[in-house]
Order: sequence, then structure tokens, then C-alpha cells
Amino acid sequence: MRKLLNVLYVTTPETYLSKDGENIVVKKDEQEYFRIPVHNLEGIVYFGQKGISHAVLGMCAERGICVSILTPNGNFLARVEGPVSGNVLLRKQQYRLSDDKIQSAKIARLFVMAKISNAKNVLGRAIRDHADCVNEEKIKKVINDMNLMIYKLEKNENLDEIRGLEGMASYAYFSVFNEMIVAQKEDFYFKERSRRPPKDKINALLSFVYTLLVHECRAALETVGLDPAVGFLHRDRPGRPSFALDLMEELRAYLADRIVLSLINRQQVTKDSFTVSEAEGIYINDTAKKILLETWQKRKTEEINHPFLDEKIEVGLIPYSQALLLARFIRGDIDDYPPFFCK
Repeated sequence: MRKLLNVLYVTTPETYLSKDGENIVVKKDEQEYFRIPVHNLEGIVYFGQKGISHAVLGMCAERGICVSILTPNGNFLARVEGPVSGNVLLRKQQYRLSDDKIQSAKIARLFVMAKISNAKNVLGRAIRDHADCVNEEKIKKVINDMNLMIYKLEKNENLDEIRGLEGMASYAYFSVFNEMIVAQKEDFYFKERSRRPPKDKINALLSFVYTLLVHECRAALETVGLDPAVGFLHRDRPGRPSFALDLMEELRAYLADRIVLSLINRQQVTKDSFTVSEAEGIYINDTAKKILLETWQKRKTEEINHPFLDEKIEVGLIPYSQALLLARFIRGDIDDYPPFFCK
């Protein structure tokens, strides 16, 4: 399994990345701002404008370090990686399963069941932790509705119906997301998901953390030799990492949503942590990005007992453990894929 190393997040727009021996150097205004040995990295997420030198990109490609390039506001632009590696037989079997609608439905169903179950867990946690200030009745109704959706999914082999249930579950979950905001309620109010651009502060936070999560999922799938572009729930679309989005679904609530709720409820971000674009989109400012990324990295170092592997792993390794289990399933080493169910 991949060792949990570091992802370098460069969020200052005026920075430029260059190479000095075996080090990556972050420069600002022609002055060295930060440096890190390349062997300490597993990925780079660059939110800058000045650029990255060819030497850095070449070194990262040789070392298997993925580089994701985003706008300062967090919109994905490109991803740079080296030659495709991994087992060609594994990828061919992945393509066969993806082309089979019944097999795709069986796998997609597992992603969606885990997504709904983990979302239920987050809702239940809100009731346990904040029973005195949440609408318990409203949240419990959504949890009961989600239980019914899981029941309808259990033997469903119709991909369109599975997608429909996933959409219904997302709508139900986000309909009570605002109930889980127990601090700064006047400044943070969630009505519905909005993406390009995010129309409120909570959507800005969610979109930013989801960007980080899809980077992790894509890197995890590539690590075990799977193609992140060929999915089962999300179908093929040029430029879209469909399989990474599949894997991301079961991890959204546990890895991303809980961080957003924590940042707001602990008042680590405030109404002053955001900027408004000309298109009236809401984006996180540089100070808040730093807080969010520090929280994200700290969360990744926490340990949990993996529910299927029954061993302690760091939270940051969950995408990699699930990618490994997906590879084992696709290869035929295990009978079914065990999705991640948080406790």
C-alpha cells in the first residue's frame, strides 16, 4: 500500500515553482519562499498564476508525483502526470466491466449505498452532538427516508434507477444540511448545492474540499493501476475522472462534509473568510485556505480502524485502501467490493 506522505498545496497566486537539485523551491517575487525535498512528496496541488518550471514537471513525472493545477479560486484546470503505469490486464478488465451495464450497476450500487449510509452517519452524529440545537425530528425523517432508499438499492441492477436514488438521497441530505450548522447561523446558511460558481459560503467550502478529495481519489486509483477516467456510476466523459468521482461518492460525507461543518461550528472560518467575484461567486480567501488545508492535512494523520480490513490506518490512506480493494475485486481476487462504511 502507498505510504502516506505529503501533498504540497501552493495557495499563494504570486508563487512560482522551480527545481534545485532534488528540491522543489517555491518562489515569490523572485525570492525563495519555501523548499521541500521531492522525496517527501506524493502530490502537488497548485493554485497559483505564475507557473511551474518544466524541470519541476519533469522531475515529478519521473517520480510518479501527480501535479494538479487549479485557478486561485479552486477551479480545476489540468493535471500533469508521467507515463501510464500499472497492470494492463487489470485496466482491460476494468473496461470490460464498465462496458457491461449490469456489472456497472452492481458496482455503482455499492458506491451509492455507502454514500447514503455515510451521509446518515453524519446526520446521526449531529443529533448526538447537538441534540439541544438541531431539529431532531426533521433530521430523523431524512434518515428514515435514506433507509428506504438503501432498501430499494439492495438488489437493484438498473443503472438509471440507481442514479435516480443517488440524486434523491443527495437532495434529501442537503435539505437538512443547514440544520447541522450550530454556530454563526446568521452568516452561514445553506439552501442548495451550487457549483460554478458557488453562490454562498458553505458551497464555497464544500467545492474547495471536494476538489482536494477528488485529487486524492484519482491519485489512489492510479497508484494501484486503475484508470481514473473509466467509471461505473459516472459514465465516460472527455476530461472527467469518472472512476475517481465514483470512489469519491462514498467518502464525501466522512472526509469532506465533516471538515466543513467543523470549520464553521468551531468558528475557524468566519464571514470575513470569503471574497465575491465579478460573476457574484463566493470564494475562500487565502487566509481561510491555509486554515482549511491545515485542518485537512491534520485530519489525514488521524487513525481509524478500517471496518473491512480490521486494522488501524491513517484517515489519509482511506482512498488508497479502497482503491486497493477495488483492484482486488476487478482482478477477481475477492468476490465483491467492500465499500467504506464509517462508524
